[in-house]
Formats: sequence, structure tokens, C-alpha cells
Amino acid sequence: MDKVLFSRHGHGLSFAYNEDGLKCDACDGSFRAGRYCDGCKFTIHMRCVFLLYIKDKALKHPSHVGHRLKLLTTGAPVHTDPRCHLCGKNTKRLLYRCSTCKLNLDIDCMLDALCGQAHVNMPWHPHPLLRLTFRDLVQCEACHRIQEDGYFCPRCRMAVHEDCVSVFESPEITHPSHVRHNLKLLTDGAPDYTDKTCHVCGDHSENLLYHCDICKFNLDLYCAIKEPRPFALLDTKVHEHTLTLMPKLISFVCDACGRTKGEGAPYVCLQCDSMIFHQDCTQLPRVINVNRHHHRVTYTYPLGHRGLKCGVCLEAIDWSYGAYSCSHCPNHAYHSRCATREDVWDGEELDGVAEEVEDIEPFKVNDDNTITHVAHDEHNMSLNEEGIALEESILCEACVGPIGSNTFYYCSTSDDCSFILHETCASLPKIKRHFLSPKPLSLDFYSRGDADKCHACRQGCCDDGFMYSGENHNSFDLLCSSITDPLTHGSHPHPLFFLELPSYGDLKKCRGCGMDAQGAALGCSKCDFYLDFRCATLPLTVRLHRYDDHPLTLCYGEEASSGKYWCDVCERETNRETWFYTCYDCGVTLHDLCVLGDIRYAKAGGKFDNQVDFLPNDTSSRPLCETCGCRCPGRFILDDCGDQILCSLYCFILARGWKDYWCKLRCPPWALALQYIVD
Repeated sequence: MDKVLFSRHGHGLSFAYNEDGLKCDACDGSFRAGRYCDGCKFTIHMRCVFLLYIKDKALKHPSHVGHRLKLLTTGAPVHTDPRCHLCGKNTKRLLYRCSTCKLNLDIDCMLDALCGQAHVNMPWHPHPLLRLTFRDLVQCEACHRIQEDGYFCPRCRMAVHEDCVSVFESPEITHPSHVRHNLKLLTDGAPDYTDKTCHVCGDHSENLLYHCDICKFNLDLYCAIKEPRPFALLDTKVHEHTLTLMPKLISFVCDACGRTKGEGAPYVCLQCDSMIFHQDCTQLPRVINVNRHHHRVTYTYPLGHRGLKCGVCLEAIDWSYGAYSCSHCPNHAYHSRCATREDVWDGEELDGVAEEVEDIEPFKVNDDNTITHVAHDEHNMSLNEEGIALEESILCEACVGPIGSNTFYYCSTSDDCSFILHETCASLPKIKRHFLSPKPLSLDFYSRGDADKCHACRQGCCDDGFMYSGENHNSFDLLCSSITDPLTHGSHPHPLFFLELPSYGDLKKCRGCGMDAQGAALGCSKCDFYLDFRCATLPLTVRLHRYDDHPLTLCYGEEASSGKYWCDVCERETNRETWFYTCYDCGVTLHDLCVLGDIRYAKAGGKFDNQVDFLPNDTSSRPLCETCGCRCPGRFILDDCGDQILCSLYCFILARGWKDYWCKLRCPPWALALQYIVD
């Protein structure tokens, strides 16, 4: 998500979009695209963002001369009168205030003052305009680009770059999407007798549009000038005949994808009994790769198979419409819209491109039944199937978990080499397709670069262990990259789907830890049930011999229980409504963070951030953490270059002052006094 730092606002503003609409905290209007401030928790129209960066000279008000009015973004101060001292209305989240005179001024009154300062008259607009130099950014309604100088109408909240005034030299045009009548340019929005949408693309028409008052037809500048929709389409991938644009918003079922009511005027085929298509469905590719399947899939109309479910959403596919299917695997098919989602398809059209056989095997089998693994190609490895339980300290080089009694490969060439892999870890493919990335993921063994965190669970990772890496330097640990979509999890009766959750507005809570499940998560939208990737990948059983000889079992909370539970590791109370580990034989309970820590691939002798050493916490006297001052209760302690002993990643980040560190940090239960320092 991109962020922009505005000169009159100290926080970065993220791009905000919601198809169902968001409410602007400056004007109370609804919008789909704008900006969101995570620090102040406000959302704002793109048309109102100018309030954050117009020059100070435009902020003067004739009713209050002498003092500077400051824009507040968190509402009127507590214990003060929230009303505007000019009009008497209650102020909104954004308002102007004079701290010297304790004066509040709402946005509307400030805009009235701006109207009084507007003295530029243009023949193409009914209201006087204000000539402004914007400090940072302004989005022109004519070109939607970013420049500094322009004209602004405070009444319509319309901004037009100086270079775009030439658009208004043609106040009336003839357009192929509406040949019956000429279209007139309007600069103050669509008339009240028609809707506010463009009748070709379906988007909101904003202030500038072309309009036919006879047919009540609207055409925004994008469709009229910038990228007009072609009236006829030839040689599309989804249909063999010419498709003709029907410039009218209607309800229909698209023959290409099977979905109802599109986002604009459809295209129709007059030769095929008026087959009808969404505008974007006419551009569907023929052959693609999807990250849910290892073969290519091809667009087919009609699908011709009955009883199939989509491999992305698991909903039934209507066989009479178009869809994507695999020629090798007859049971694999995908809705057209699901297969071409940005998080599913890599955007490459493969029609006519020769298919290459990918080398995904991680090892080759030698004549003596040993293997040569790509991560350990200097020595051969042999398979041990005897079921011998190895010591707890012998760890797999890939997942950094105990070998235990699992089948494993060991180095059979050199007695001095201790390289060892679970059989399942040794079989991990070098390249795999996974729902976490539209492009294939590659298995990294030795040089992981800056992959010190997993981009799915947002946990810090030690330098040991294998990772899968994708585009944009995103890396995923083995647990997260092994999750299937949908996921069947014992905490919920329904399948959990991969979801992109917003980082602002109506945040969802993870049922495992109770924290906000921002960004990537797994959930059941019908039940409002969500898990972040860390909680979704918690092991169901784990051993912690230092505290209990029996396996510890993950408990999914006990909302109906009474009484208090205490963690045997940190000796603090456990929240019974969140997940914890318990031993049903001994009755002990432990925080999941106390059992597993907050860094993945942790092992004695490992490193984090290429310089922080992991040391075993196995002495008779537990050391003090130099950040929180508590005794380190976990299995490991962090030695920061010999200068500091730390108990957790949380305290390490606090000690380094990395306030904007990307990982999802959880305050250790023994150090809750520090929680709000990072929050």
C-alpha cells in the first residue's frame, strides 16, 4: 500500500479503497477511493485532500484576523465546545482551530472564506476559481495526474491543472458512443435528473463530464478523451466474432464469466443471439498460469463439465458459461474472474508460448540409492527408515524442528558432517506455485539476503532454515508456504480462505491472539472468523520437556470457563479467551508465545539480523533482559553483539528503536508494562 507524506500532516497517508463506499471525515460524503491516516484514524476524499496541503495564505478567514488557524485531524480537543463558533454546527473530525482564542471553525465555513477569495472567472465554469500553488500533490480532475499549479473551485471542490485548461476549448463534442446527439461539457457535476455515473464505464463522473440532456447520458473525461472505449472489438480471445459496444448501463449475465451486472456498458455479439460480455471480460487471456495449480489452464466457452467447483473460491461453476480448465487434470477448473485475479494470475498471456518443463526436483537419486540434495551437493545423503528417536537437540536443517522419530536423510559421505533433513523437508520442490504469490516461489537454502522475516505471518526469522522467496523480495517460511487454500482448521467448522484484509477502518480480530488481523489472513467471512498466519500455523502439539514430560496441546480458548489460568513458564495469567497450550494429564497451561517464542527458526547458535546471537537459556540463574528488566523465561536469549542480553524480538526492536519495523510484534506476557511504548 503506497503512502504519501503531506506537508501539513505529519503522518503518511495510505491509499484507501472500498467498493461499498467510505465516509469522508472532512465533508461526510461517501467515496470509494481516497486516503487513510493510520495515526489519526481518519479517511478523506481525494477531492478533500487539498485541505492538507494548500498554502497558508489560503487558510485566512475574514472573521478571525491576526492568528493562524491550524487544521486538526482528530476532532475538537477534549473538554472543549465542539461546535463551530461561526455557524454553530458541530464540527467534524477535521476542523480549523485557533489555540490562542479557543476558536473552532468547521470545513464548510473555511470553504466559504475560500469562495470569497476566488476571483478568477473562466467561461467554462459557473463559479469563480482560486489560483493556487499546491505544496505537495493535487489530482487534476481532467487528467488525474499530479502537478503543483492549478485552478480550484472551493464550492465544487474541483481542481484543474493549468496545463489542462485546453480541455475546455471543446465545450461540445460528437462521440461514437453516442452518435445521435452532441455531448456538452459540464464542470459542476451531473444534473440532478440523472445519476452521477459514467454510462460507459460505470465509475462516478465527478465534476467534469460530457452530457446529453435529451438522453440523460453521461460520459466522463476518461472515456471521452483519455481512453475511449472502442465501438467495435475484433479478434478477442473469448469470442470469434466482432463485439459491439452497447453504451448503456443494464443488468445482464456475462457469457464470458457467468456473473451478473457488470461495472459498465456491455459488449454484445449480434451474430450469436446477442451474447453479452463485461468490458473487461472481452480482454480475458486464453492461456495462463494460476498459483493454485502446477499446469497451465485454458479459457473454454462453454466449460462443458458438470458438477465442478472453482479451485479458488470453491463455489460451483455453471458449465454453460466460460471458465478456465486444465487439459491434464479434468477436475480442475476456475471461474474466469477468480483465475484472473491479481493475487492468482501473474498477468502473463501464454497463448502461443511454448511450455517449458520446470525442474522442481530438489535431489537426484544415485545408483547406490543415496541422493544428492541441491542444498548439500558436496556430499551424498542416505535415508534412515528405522524409526529411531533422535535427541531433542538434533534439528532438521530445513524447518529447524527436532528430527525425533521421523524418517530422515543424513550425510553418509563424511562422519564430520551433521547435515540432516526430514524426509518430507528433503522432498520440498525447488519451485512451487502457492496462493501467497501470483508468480512461482523459489526455495532458498544458503544465501537468503535480507529475508529476516516471513511476509505471511510477519514473524522475524533466524538466519537458519529454508525459505521460499517470491517477487518483490517477499519471503515465506516453510510453515506458511505449506498452507493450503482453503485451510481446514480445527478451530472452525468451515473452510478458511485466504483474504486480503484492510489495514484501516473496520479491522478484523484474529481469534487466536486477539490482535488486529491486518493484511493477509485466513478467514470465514460468513462467520466473521479470522486467523492471522502465525496463529493458523501454530503446531497442534509440542513438547517442552523443561516444564512437562507430556505433549502440550493447543487449546482454542475457553470463553465459557470460569476462574484464572496461570502460565507455568512466565508465571503470569493467561487469557482463556485466546489460544494457549495445555497438558491434559498435568493440567498446566502456557502462553503460546512462552512455548514457541516470537522468532521462527530459533535455535542455539543461530543468528538474527546477521549479528544477534541466540544462546540457550539453560543456566541455573536466568539473566535479566536489559530492555524490560524481567528474567528471561524462554528457551533462548538474544545476545546483541555482546552489548545487551534481551528476552525476545519485541525487546530487541524496542532497544534498536525500530518503531516502524514491519513485523507483527506481540508484547511478551512478562513485559506487559512495555506494551504501549511500541503501540
